[in-house]
Amino acid sequence: MRTFILSCIFLISMAQLARAQGIPAAYANIHADENGLYILHPESGDKLEFISTESDISPDAFVRAARGASQGLDFDFADAGLQGLLYYGFVPAENVRFPLPAWFKHAEKITDGKASVNITAMRGKYDIIGWETSGRGLLAYRVSNSRGELIYEGRVGFVGKGPFEPTLTITEGPFVNRVTSESVTLTFSTSQLCSPTVSIDGIVYAEKQRMMNPAGNTRHEILINKLKPATTYTYSVHTAEQSISNRFTTAPLAGSRKPFAFGYASDSRKAMGGGERSMKGVNAYMVKRLAALSVSQGAAFLQFTGDLINGQISAIEETRLEYASWKRAVEPFWHTIPVYTGMGNHESVCLLFGDDANAVSVDRFPFASSSAETVFANEFCNPANGPVSEDGSYFDPDPNSSDFPPYHESVYSYTYDNVAMVVLNSDYWYAKNEEMIPLTGGNPHGYVMDNQLAWFAKTIEHLEADKQIDHVFVSIHTPLFPNGGHAGDAMWYLGNNDIRPYVAGNPVEKGIIERRDELLNIMVNQSKKVVAVLTGDEHNYSRLLIDSDMALYPESWSHEKLVLKRPLWQITNGSAGAPYYGPETLPWSDHLKVFSQQSALAMFYVNGSEVELKVTNPDTLEEIETIRLRQ
Repeated sequence: MRTFILSCIFLISMAQLARAQGIPAAYANIHADENGLYILHPESGDKLEFISTESDISPDAFVRAARGASQGLDFDFADAGLQGLLYYGFVPAENVRFPLPAWFKHAEKITDGKASVNITAMRGKYDIIGWETSGRGLLAYRVSNSRGELIYEGRVGFVGKGPFEPTLTITEGPFVNRVTSESVTLTFSTSQLCSPTVSIDGIVYAEKQRMMNPAGNTRHEILINKLKPATTYTYSVHTAEQSISNRFTTAPLAGSRKPFAFGYASDSRKAMGGGERSMKGVNAYMVKRLAALSVSQGAAFLQFTGDLINGQISAIEETRLEYASWKRAVEPFWHTIPVYTGMGNHESVCLLFGDDANAVSVDRFPFASSSAETVFANEFCNPANGPVSEDGSYFDPDPNSSDFPPYHESVYSYTYDNVAMVVLNSDYWYAKNEEMIPLTGGNPHGYVMDNQLAWFAKTIEHLEADKQIDHVFVSIHTPLFPNGGHAGDAMWYLGNNDIRPYVAGNPVEKGIIERRDELLNIMVNQSKKVVAVLTGDEHNYSRLLIDSDMALYPESWSHEKLVLKRPLWQITNGSAGAPYYGPETLPWSDHLKVFSQQSALAMFYVNGSEVELKVTNPDTLEEIETIRLRQ
């Protein structure tokens, strides 16, 4: 008893010390001194010091780079080390549903972070936007560095016929989000503080009445409600200097059971091949193709779950710059249909300790402002109906404080007609090196922690009882059963159930395979409606039939074995542009129905009780497969 009391006193004092240093109590062995944060090696006692990888690169520097000039615009990207090229061209907006830049025939050199664009050279046959008459226009620009890598694409409004001045510009969006049968949320960013308005079929909504953030911001979320179901609306976003128009369609009433389709993909981080295939952390070429194909095939929405970007860095601003690349690629199509996003391991915003080659990685803190989850939520607009965090779980080291990142907008659910989508986060509180997690604490790739699991179970229970919902899809970045590229992790780790989170120096009760079984039990044995689990992580397309005849465990498995009462599809589509993975041989490989290394868009066609899957290569338009998933 005396030993137990002394241990408790020691743990309390360590937690208090960590709190005083601003280190979350969920971590262990992270310390601070006058030189900053560090970790003590458990064997040698050596200090593994924090590796600062902060970057001077910020999307804000690119957004606000333009200055007025006599013949055009001067750009100063506030980086004296930036050498490269500035590509530019007008953005036609009239009678164009999906506005894209028309790049001019010349590019300008960037020297010491500065370049100039001569708008007066774009007269006559090159004036495709009528600036010579109107005295205003919209100029797109792309920045490449000395290696020819594209690092940013932006736009700036201008006025004048010479001299010219940049104007208040809608720099990102508008994006159509959170579409229901009676509402929509429009999000966009502006180059300056302002209070814009939105009109829907001519009815004007003032931002100060509808905005979810304080009026006069540069990032805007405007909720429009009291709309009619299954109705197409024309909307316009207005600032003092600019107006952008497009259209969206509200969802039908729940349970209408009219035909519709939606798209699914994952993993679009940068690839080899140069150009748009590697645009600041994103394969923008393939993302754009995939989004265009989704809209052309009539998708009501697009679900994209994880590894949008290369990520896995500690610099928040550089992470935001990569997100900007992804959003710019999807943007023309996001003007008209909602795009829902989930987190993967490459969305990580981390703190690194040690040397670059073998760095120890943990989720960045303070969690409320700097964690990967917070950075992700700030960049996107997803439903906010998920769990709060892992605070309050049995392993919470301090019930009186917040010790874990928020789940806000990275775990959620939404419905469309008779379909429900449940989006999980298998890279919450992610620590990259699973073998070092016992040293610091953190969550390994693929593990769904307790509060999220409990929320998932309640959500599925609610959807089972909802008579308007016929089909449920669960989307999670990590495959339950990897097939090509992630046999060493995902929810398998080569059959090693010892992999699990550590909180405040202690392992949680359940291992990765046990937790996989709990997820599977909810989807299969506690639900008749879950059609498929939609995963990514592996850079290929595969369709796996999970049923009672499939091998689920390593030969040495000594824990209870799950009995599956019905089959379930695992649809893995991590082929939205990331470098490819080939197939691997695993215990369940005989249940693998299709495996393709082509880029792929998975389109689900829902017609009442029927669900059909059609998979197409967005680059070649080659059909990979069409299969009826539910009669």
